[in-house]
Amino acid sequence: MTAIESTWITSAYHLTFASFLLISEYIVPILRNDGILTYVVAEFAFISGVALLGIFALISGFVTNKISFLVLRALSGIASSLIIPSALALLLNLFPEPTEQAYAIGIFSNSRPIGTAIGLLVGAVIVQFTDWPWIFWSVAPVALPISGICMLLILDVTKAEEGGVPQRESSWRSLDPFGVSVLTVAVIMFIFAVTSGPTFGWGSAIFLAPLLLSFTMVVGFLYYEARIPAALAVVPPQTWFLPNFAVLFGIALFPDFWLTVKSVMFTTLWQSVYHWSTIATALHMLPVVVAAFLASFTGAPSRKINTKWILLFALGLTIVATILLHFANSPDRYFPFVLPAFILGTTGCTMTFIHVNIAIFRTSPPYMRGTIGAIIHGASQLGSAVGVAAFNSIKTSVEEKTGGPTLYTGRAAALWFVLAIVCVEAVSLLVFYRVDAKRKIDSIDGASAASGKLHEVEEITIREKTVKEAGLLVTDV
Repeated sequence: MTAIESTWITSAYHLTFASFLLISEYIVPILRNDGILTYVVAEFAFISGVALLGIFALISGFVTNKISFLVLRALSGIASSLIIPSALALLLNLFPEPTEQAYAIGIFSNSRPIGTAIGLLVGAVIVQFTDWPWIFWSVAPVALPISGICMLLILDVTKAEEGGVPQRESSWRSLDPFGVSVLTVAVIMFIFAVTSGPTFGWGSAIFLAPLLLSFTMVVGFLYYEARIPAALAVVPPQTWFLPNFAVLFGIALFPDFWLTVKSVMFTTLWQSVYHWSTIATALHMLPVVVAAFLASFTGAPSRKINTKWILLFALGLTIVATILLHFANSPDRYFPFVLPAFILGTTGCTMTFIHVNIAIFRTSPPYMRGTIGAIIHGASQLGSAVGVAAFNSIKTSVEEKTGGPTLYTGRAAALWFVLAIVCVEAVSLLVFYRVDAKRKIDSIDGASAASGKLHEVEEITIREKTVKEAGLLVTDV
C-alpha cells in the first residue's frame, strides 16, 4: 500500500465503528421497570461483538488482497460498535451511585488508550520476531476465550426487579438505516477528498467534487433528522439542546485524533527515518501507557471542581504537548521534548475524554444515556478518522515541496494544524460552556422520586405516540 492508501487501514475501522455506534444502541432493546433502565440483550450484544472481533482478526491474518483486508477492517469496526453501548449500559446499571459511576466511567473511558498503548508494545514484539499476520492472529486467542468467559461471568441485568413486570419497546422498528448511510458516505467522501488532494491537486475535480458532495450530504442529513419523528432519528434533535451537549460533542472529536496522530507519526518517523527497531520504538512509547493508566483515576475531582475548569486544564496540557512536539525534529530531542509531550498530551487527552463522558451523563436523562454514549464515542471515532486523514494530507503536501518524508518539516507543519484545532476547542469551551447549567430533568427526577414511574410512563407514551404517527406498529410495547 502507498502512504495515502495506508490511511484507510485505520479509517475503514473508525468509519464503520463510528457510524454503527449510532444505531447499535437501538439493537439493544430497552427494558423499563419502575423507572430503572436495563437492557434485554446487552450481554448478547457485548459477547457477540467480542467474538466477531476475534473471528475477523483471525481471517485478516490470512488475507493478502488489500481490498479484502480493508473490508475486514470495516467489519471489525462494526463488531466493535456492538461492544461499546452494551458495555456502557451494563456499567451504568451496575454503578448507579454518582461517585461510583464517575470512577467507573473514568476507567471504562480510559480502557481504550491503555489498550492502544499496550497493543503497540505487544505488536512491536510480535513484528520483531515474527511477521505482521501474527498481530491479527494474536487477537483471536484473546477475544474468543473472553467472549466465552463473559457468558458465565456477566451479571444478568435483564431480570426484572421483584414484583415488577417489565415493558419492552421494540427498537428494531426504530432503526434509521438511511440516515446512518448518508452520514457514513458523507464522511467517506470527505476522507477521500482530503487524501486525494496531495496526489491530484487541491484544485482538481477529484478533490473538489467529493468535498462538496460530503458537505451537501451532511446538510441533507441534518435536515432529514430534523424532519423525521424523534423516535426514529439517529441523532434526535432534542439531543443538541441538552445542557452543554454541543460544546462537549465538539471536544469529544479531539482526544482520539491527537492520540492516533501522535502514535502514527512517531512510530513511522522512528522506524522509517531513524531506523529504530520495533522494540526500541515500543519502549519509547511506554510513557504513554503509564500516563494513560494514571489519568484513568482523575474522575474523582469532578465532584468538587466544575467540569469546565477540569477540561480547560486538560486542553491546556494538550496545547503545551503539541507545541513541544513541533520541535522534536531529531532523535536527541526525545527526552527534552517528546517525553514530556507524551506525558502531558496523553494525560490531557485521557482526562478530556473521561470528563466529557462524566459531564454529558450528568446532564442527560436516563432514558437517553444509550443514545448519548453512542454519539459521544462515535464522535471520538469520526474525529480520529477525519483528523488523521487531514493531518496526513497536510504533511504530504508540505513534504512534496520541502524535500520529502525524511525531513521533519511536513510533520511540524501538520502539528500546527493540530495546535489550531485544540486552541479552537479551548476557546469554545471557555466561551460556550455554561458553568451554572443544571440537568434539565431535575424537576422530572424529583417527581420521579415521588411517583416512582414517571420516566417509564412519560417516555413510553412519547415514543409510542411518535412511532404510531410514523405509521409503524410497535407490537411489544
